[in-house]
Amino acid sequence: MRTPVTAFLLVSLMCVGLMACAPWPERPGALPYTPAQAGRAAEIVRLAGRELGVPYVYGGDSPQGFDCSGLVYYVFRRAGIAVPRTANEQLYASHPVDIRNLRPGDLVFFQMAGDVQMHVGIYVGNGEFIHAPQTGGVVSYARLEDAYWKARFVGGGRF
Repeated sequence: MRTPVTAFLLVSLMCVGLMACAPWPERPGALPYTPAQAGRAAEIVRLAGRELGVPYVYGGDSPQGFDCSGLVYYVFRRAGIAVPRTANEQLYASHPVDIRNLRPGDLVFFQMAGDVQMHVGIYVGNGEFIHAPQTGGVVSYARLEDAYWKARFVGGGRF
């Protein structure tokens, strides 16, 4: 026989489990884009651009090789901004940004496999982002309008 406390705990655990599967955090909108953020964004874009051509390395977060979230982690750290290490953590730690409100230095997130594997890039403006794409690839530009990325786009994030 279930007691009211047991039932409460069971319902609470189910709610926590459902929240863990949510594709995007339920939080207030994006941080405002201030002049200070614009200056940091320019630095982020500049630093990301310096890594163009670096090979993709799974788990990499240095100029010897990057995976997608490792590139973000490295660039943001160099710009003095603490971000988590993985794409999933970066998604949930960032403030959501609608695609129409993306600004240089924002992150762009893509659903790659089911509900668990995310891909992340650094938005540079004009529909382009810099990312470390996949094994055999190098840090490069891609376009949000490309059918491949458009079909997988989840949203933007701002720190």
